[in-house]
Amino acid sequence: MFQKKWMILATAAAALACAALVWATGTATDAKTAVNNSLKAMGADNLKTIEYSGSGADFSVGQAQNPKSQWPRFTNKTYIRQIDFNAPASRMQRVRVQGEKPPRGGGGQPLVGEQAQNQVVTDATQLNNELTTMLPYSFLRTAAAASDASAKETKIKGKTYTEISFMGPNKATINGYINAQGLVEKVETTIDNNVLGDTPFVITFTDYKDFNGLKFPTHILQKTGDWPSFELMITDVKNNPSVTIENPQAKGKGKGAPGGPGGGGAEAEVPTEDLGGGMYLILGGYAAVACDFKDGIYVVEGPQNDQRAEAIITTAKKLIPNKPIKYVINTHDHFDHAGGLRRFVAEGATIVTHEINKPYYEKIFKNPHTLVPDYLSKNPKKATFLTVKEEHKMTDGEHTLEIYHVQDSMHNDGMLMVYLPQQKIVIEADEFNPPAPNQPVTNPSPYWDVFYHNVDRLHLDYDRIIPIHYPADNRKVMKAELLRAVGKG
Repeated sequence: MFQKKWMILATAAAALACAALVWATGTATDAKTAVNNSLKAMGADNLKTIEYSGSGADFSVGQAQNPKSQWPRFTNKTYIRQIDFNAPASRMQRVRVQGEKPPRGGGGQPLVGEQAQNQVVTDATQLNNELTTMLPYSFLRTAAAASDASAKETKIKGKTYTEISFMGPNKATINGYINAQGLVEKVETTIDNNVLGDTPFVITFTDYKDFNGLKFPTHILQKTGDWPSFELMITDVKNNPSVTIENPQAKGKGKGAPGGPGGGGAEAEVPTEDLGGGMYLILGGYAAVACDFKDGIYVVEGPQNDQRAEAIITTAKKLIPNKPIKYVINTHDHFDHAGGLRRFVAEGATIVTHEINKPYYEKIFKNPHTLVPDYLSKNPKKATFLTVKEEHKMTDGEHTLEIYHVQDSMHNDGMLMVYLPQQKIVIEADEFNPPAPNQPVTNPSPYWDVFYHNVDRLHLDYDRIIPIHYPADNRKVMKAELLRAVGKG
């Protein structure tokens, strides 16, 4: 009897050891075997569609309150995503609410009430790129199809993993880590960011639970650079549900839709406005102002990206010929307002910015830009800075501009605004994005009050405001609009 029990136990132990050996052998030497074993371990080897739901947060990358704080948070009260892996197609529905209380930073804050979002993606290339790092199963499916996928055993903090690696579509290596139970715990790669350069992108999958045979992580966390950019807590998962995902934009596509005729011809002229006294407004994207000083061109704002910066530089030199770009005045460090600074550095311009930004810019300008090489990476030049604490005046005796720190800004701690005293114009970013004209102001932004109190504190004599986020109708924003918006007019 004892011998029989011993033989049964020995047989079971041998079977477990054999299974472990198969998994270990597969993960250590053969990527395809490791991937297939992992899909089976998670119950995902026949996964065709999925629907998962829960709640969490998204974070606005590049819109922090200051260079040392994390990306601002928006709470996702509800979150539902459906995916058809074979189509491929995806539908995401969520309800967002303000996460930072009080509002701090950018990204469309303050968000009043609830914001419902419905995003459908049916473009195969775009979706496959997203899916590679979105879920453990889609990572494994991509790895299985990759001709260069490799597998090796690796240890992280004393824990053994099977590391699967292959080259992603952006020419950056994608690594996934499968634990001893066959569950994908982490996927990491590098993505391009025009401000940060080659940027780490890491997704962790934890707290797996069984949902009708499918092991699904109930906590998903994405980090872009140093900070979280998305977090999801899962409460329900449907395995292979019936889903129908159609792109509503694909219906009724006419001549104006992508793929239709037109769009060729010469590059459009960048619209400009002569503000008088050697100052020129440059539109056609985020607004900038070119200033004709005796020793060179001073540009207010180097926004967005290399392409926008190039357009501003080219236009400024047409308006003010035979002079170099001497300075670029940076309102704040948010990526949409700092994205063109590297192009200005390559041009030889000195960056004028708030003092808290200099160490940050010096650090990130050293980051490599190998995935998408920009102008500065191809034409290296060391950045130079002129920093502002509370105020700084620039004049050549004929032209003058004054730079002021926006105190108590809820949008950015290092926010600067520029005053043109001769033109009676204030140039600002994000403190006052004017509401639609002739409409009642039902939800006044606290950011507007901050801006109003700053121009009032400084006793600025102004008639006009130039928002870097220029109104879509290209109207001139006059002082009366601000007064009306803050209840003073």
